[in-house]
This record gives sequence, structure tokens and C-alpha cells, in this order.
Amino acid sequence: MRSTRRNAIKQFAALFGASTLAGRVPAFRAQGASELSIDQYLDDPLFQPASIMDFEPLAKAKLDKLAYDYLVGGSEDEVSLRDNRSGFDRIILRPKALVDVHKIDLSVEVFGQKWEHPIFLCPAGGKNCFHPDGENTVARAAAASKTLQITNGGIQKLLESGKGPVWWQVTTGGDFRTPQTMRAFVKRLEDQGCSAICFTTDIMYVSHRERNIRNKFDRSWGETGVPRDAQGNVPRPKNPELTGIYPSRPAPTPTWETVRELRALTKLPIVLKGILRAEDAKLCLETGVSGIIVSNHGARQLDHVGGTIEALPEVVDAVGGKIPVMIDGGFRRGTDILKALALGAKAVGIARPYLFGLAAFGQAGVERVIHLLRTELALNMGLAGTPNIGSIERSLVRIRS
Repeated sequence: MRSTRRNAIKQFAALFGASTLAGRVPAFRAQGASELSIDQYLDDPLFQPASIMDFEPLAKAKLDKLAYDYLVGGSEDEVSLRDNRSGFDRIILRPKALVDVHKIDLSVEVFGQKWEHPIFLCPAGGKNCFHPDGENTVARAAAASKTLQITNGGIQKLLESGKGPVWWQVTTGGDFRTPQTMRAFVKRLEDQGCSAICFTTDIMYVSHRERNIRNKFDRSWGETGVPRDAQGNVPRPKNPELTGIYPSRPAPTPTWETVRELRALTKLPIVLKGILRAEDAKLCLETGVSGIIVSNHGARQLDHVGGTIEALPEVVDAVGGKIPVMIDGGFRRGTDILKALALGAKAVGIARPYLFGLAAFGQAGVERVIHLLRTELALNMGLAGTPNIGSIERSLVRIRS
């Protein structure tokens, strides 16, 4: 079967000698290769996935069941998890005819920096559960792919080596407990060359993630991996995810006043992640926030909030173009990204897709996922009559009633 497939592709390449299929196809590999042969393409497992969705079963086959559930699960009924995907089905593309699309330009400017494409890597905890030294592995892939990474931290040595990615630091507000800790946090990031601070607003409590609760998943395993013995048993968890615990916090949680205090301390862009309503988007403007990420935390926090693509239009309308609005949540296709850009998003974040690539192939898998999304977006833009990001406008989509 493989021989037949190989011969068919070679025959096709012979017919179209000027095409990229004429013996070589682009390669974006961890070892830095720029090209590979058709035979390599056909035989290398990295290049067998036809789309982002094909990486998930490969990741599942390699991961411990508890790690896989930790990766793919949402909160409670997982309604928002499903909505993050189904929301795209209600948005219809309206392609433009007879536009010159012989060159496709994906570049976009965010906070004065030019990105080669409008895709960034969202923060995701527990990467070591999917691959050893996961945060640094993803950072190396981001740097090789010239892709912005929002990091949970832990990539300082890579940054000091000069081989780190363009990066934003994420915080859940724990660094803002006192004026002193906030100042120390800001100074550290400025000294390390961080290009923005991303403040996640939707994780003041940890939701009931029922897959983890049923699995008696220990949160420390997100850093160490699932520790099974020779018989396949896991140890008794010391800090399992629990249900039925009444919520409380030992100290007040951050407020809009916290954002004002942070704004006064730094000139770095401040991005609030987790905004889902117009009223909060307007408060972002009032408090000096530099940008917004429309996000429901990968549907892992409050359930029943709808898909993020559904919340995007009201947030975009509320800020009126004064600050960039970005989005994450359920993006798997170039058409998903194209729809978000048409609805006013400046850039789109992914998490589970690159984690599937990480689990399946390590750094090379992350790079391949980014490359597939980039090329799929470029192809979809060409087919839609939009040769560059600036040509993507609201009229490109309509929403089914």
C-alpha cells in the first residue's frame, strides 16, 4: 500500500515538475532541516497526520490514560468544551472572487512587534505530564517556529542562552499579594526581557474537573508524570483533585484596582486573559490594559459560558479598535482562525493542539502543529480571496441564526 502511494505521488510530481511536490516538500524539523525527499515524507511518522485532529489519537496512544484525561478534559458537564468547537460551525465564510492571491502574507503587528503569523502558544500547566522538560521543549519549538509563547515560567536558562522565544509571562495574580511582591515580579520580567505580562483572570478557584476527580489525579503528577510501578499501579495520591470542598481563599483575590496598580508599575503591555463580556472589556480600557484575550481557559473553569468565538464579537465591539483583542479556545483549523480574524481578533492562541504534538513527537511535533496551522490558514486565505491579514474583514463571514 505504501509503495503504491509513493509511486502515485512520484508520478504526480513528474507531471508537475515546477511544483513543490517535484521531489521535495517543506520540512520544519527540530534538527533544522529545510527540505526532505518524498520518500522521507512518506516514511516519517511526523508527516503522516493530515491535520491537527490527527495528532490527538497519536498523543493518546503514547500517554498514560490519566495524563490523557488531564489533557483533554473540561470542567463539570464539559458543555463549554463542546461549545468551543461547535461555535465555529455557525459561522459561514463568504469568499471574495477574482482577487490576486498569488502571494499570501500572514504577518501581523502586535504591540509594535511583527509576528510572522497570527498564532501564539497559550500557557498550559502540567507539560511534564506529556513530555519530559515540557516547558523548555515547547519554548525551543516556539523559537524555531518564530512563534510567540505565553509561558508559565521555567525557561530562564533557555532565555539566558539567547535561544528562547519571544515570550509573555502569565500570572494568575499570586504575584500581586503585596506591593512588594508585585514590584519584584515586574522587575524580574523586565530584566529578563519579557515583552508583555498576561494576567489570567478566570482562575481564582479551581473548577471541578470530573475526569481528574474520578481518576484521583494528583496535581503533582502534572510536573512529574504519572508514576506507575512495574505492575502498572499508581501510588496513593497525596494531593488529589477533590469534590465537595466549599470554596474559600485565605486572602482577597485581585480586582480592577490590582490592575491599576500593576499598570502604574510598568510600561510593559498588560494583557488580560479570560474576558468574555463587553462590560469587562470596557473596564480594560478604563484601567489601562494593553490587550485582551477572549478565553474560557480551554473550558476548564466555569462551565456553560459558551464558546469563545461566540463571545468575541461583543468584546471587539466594546473596545472599538482601541486595543487588540485576541482569542483562544477550540481552534483546530485554518478556517477557525480565519473566522476569528474576520470577527475582529488580532491573533489566535492554541494549547491542546501543540500539546498533542508535544506528546506524540516532542519538539518536532510542536513545530509541525504550528506549521500545519500556518499553511492551512494561508491556503484558506488564498481560497477566500484574502491575500493578507489586513484584507480580512467582517464581511467575510455571516453567522447562522
